[in-house]
Amino acid sequence: MEMRSLFGENPINGCVITDKNIDPSRSPFIRGKLTIRLEANDPAGIAEQAADAVRLEGRTFKVTFVGGRVSSGEDASDSNGVKGGFDFDRQRAIEREIGWRIVGKAEMRRPDIWLGAAFAGGRFLFGEYEQSEAVWLKHNDKPQPYSTALSTRVARAVVNIAAPTTDLRIIDPCCGIGTVLIEALSMGISIVGFDINPLALKGARINLARFGMPDVVKLRDMTKLDPAMFAGPPGGVVAPQNQSAAAAGDPRPFDAAIIDLPYNLCSKLPSAERLAMLRSAGRLAERVILVTTELIDDDIAEAGFAIADRCVVRKGRFERQIIACYQIQRSM
Repeated sequence: MEMRSLFGENPINGCVITDKNIDPSRSPFIRGKLTIRLEANDPAGIAEQAADAVRLEGRTFKVTFVGGRVSSGEDASDSNGVKGGFDFDRQRAIEREIGWRIVGKAEMRRPDIWLGAAFAGGRFLFGEYEQSEAVWLKHNDKPQPYSTALSTRVARAVVNIAAPTTDLRIIDPCCGIGTVLIEALSMGISIVGFDINPLALKGARINLARFGMPDVVKLRDMTKLDPAMFAGPPGGVVAPQNQSAAAAGDPRPFDAAIIDLPYNLCSKLPSAERLAMLRSAGRLAERVILVTTELIDDDIAEAGFAIADRCVVRKGRFERQIIACYQIQRSM
């Protein structure tokens, strides 16, 4: 679901070929990014081109095979040498075949530049490779954790579903201890948070400060949030940044809202209360990303939303649904 949001398509055999330049460290489910410079039918073709195309200018390098799967539709003639797949020995052989043709000093541990080879779309690809950095793991070290809060990996993916580009404006009106806020801010995404629970907000502020992030939370009941509150100084809570919506005459100040619906293991959120929350979200943003432990499709429809996409996240026997909605009927 996150890949569909970021790239507009599903990965094929574990990869997406796209012209969108996305930092691989944005997603916990992206291993790396290969900037394609060369293409060929086989590794020999890549090696021949690399001999002339790669200019290191004194930098050390390492060639690594970064991925490739042979789909059932590949040519059984094995003209490009992929019929047997890519086991460990085959991957190392491809790396050596290309690396030997590059003029420069190879460095296996800490190269100045990583070069990657891959097989995708029936072709071998080659270029600079950037590994994903698991920055979200650092955010596990919160001084104020909560047992049922979203994991940092899931929170980061939810933010990417809500904001596939970093220029969007997000609101988390049930922010709790700030897990979603931290992931959004770490990616440079503008976000504000609200919660009705002062103890949760105290924890959120402590957690934000732990990672050097600004205090972007306020004590509010989300059902009482009014778009006029975000009209900017002197009386507003925050200055509006959803300029595209404003230009189109849409008073909603945010591009998307992320709502991890309140729940516990002993009681359920009443439908009327959930409807009030959904309708409030519709006054703030056209798109809403919901995290819920219950089946709430009827409430979503009654609140004037349609479901665009969904997935299930499991942890043992515990399940959460992540549901992306868009508004088809304005809330009043």
